[in-house]
Parts: sequence; C-alpha cells; structure tokens
Amino acid sequence: MLAQVSSGIGMTLLITGASLLIGALLGIPLVTARRSPWSPLRIAATLYIDVVRAIPPITWIFLIYFGLPQYALRLDSTSASIIGFSVIASAYMAETYRSGLLSIPKGQWEAATALGMKFLPKTRYVITPQAFKVTLPAIAAYAIALLKDSALASTIGGHEITYQAGLVSRATHQGLLAFSIAGLLYIAMSVPLAIAARRIDRTLRQKLEVA
Repeated sequence: MLAQVSSGIGMTLLITGASLLIGALLGIPLVTARRSPWSPLRIAATLYIDVVRAIPPITWIFLIYFGLPQYALRLDSTSASIIGFSVIASAYMAETYRSGLLSIPKGQWEAATALGMKFLPKTRYVITPQAFKVTLPAIAAYAIALLKDSALASTIGGHEITYQAGLVSRATHQGLLAFSIAGLLYIAMSVPLAIAARRIDRTLRQKLEVA
C-alpha cells in the first residue's frame, strides 16, 4: 500500500515544481505591469491578478481541462494541471513581488541612482537581495500551499499522491489507512521545505547585517 501511494510523489513534485517555476517567471512581467506608470497596463494587470485569485483553483483546472477541448485544444491531465496552477501562481507571485518591492525604502532607490547605477545593476545588486529576504517566507508558504493544492489534479485523473490513495482505497476498502499515508507524505515533503526556507532566510539576514 505504501509503495503504491508513494508512486504518486513524482507527479506531485512535478506539478508543484513546474507550476511554481512558471508562475514565478510569469509573475515578473506581471508585477512590472502592475507597477507601470501607464494606467491601462496597470489596470489590466490588476484586473488579471484580482480575477485569477478570486476563482477557486479547481475551477481553473476544470475550465482548462474540460473547456479547452471545445476549441479543439485537448490537454492531458498533467499539462492541464500545470497550466492551471501556473496561472494561479503567476498572480500570487506577482503580488508577493510587489509587497517585497514596496518594503524597500525609497531612499535605497535614490541612493543607488545617486551612485550612478543603471536600472538593471540597481535592481540586481541593491533591490532584489532586500526584496528576496522579505518575500522568501511568503514564497515558501505559497509553495507549501501549492504542494497541497496539487491534490486537486486527482479530480481530472492526475496520477499524484491523492489519486493513488484513491485507487488503493477502492481496491482494499482501507480508505483511512490509504489517505493517512497520503497525508503523512504531504507532511514529509512540506516540513523540509519550511525548514529550508527558514535557514535561507536566517542566512540572508545575517549577510545583510554584516554588509
């Protein structure tokens, strides 16, 4: 039983990791648009973020998996899950980035500009390290939430942990044990992530204090 339920770990990590990575990358242009001085672009980005976050994750997955085939675009359960979670992650990551940027004192931007630093070096060496320190706990928390939300992929046939637990439950009629194992597996993956995030956060704080 443990072996079969555990066989879904790879798919769970694939969906979580791919969605988080794609969402993190898409969040960069999105937060740039969110902070744009051009109001139409800023309004469009804000509307996108608000709408995406307002719709439940399972609805996004169903829209993509069951809705797109009506337009001759059929996706497998893994691709549909990753796309759905990536859309959601992009909105959450954009807001996380924005909160990190807003936490940087205006004087930091002005000081870097006064030193003659151009936009890219200023962003890379001055702003990003400070913003990353602020946003890391939120990113880690969202990664853990995304890991748990990946269980929704089972509703469209994604062969992740919860899906495998469901198969075992129906085959053995030991649902309590099967889903208890699934829960323990999620805990086993989430706890190390939280510990790693705390260690990285502590290390960054120490480096910044030394600097």
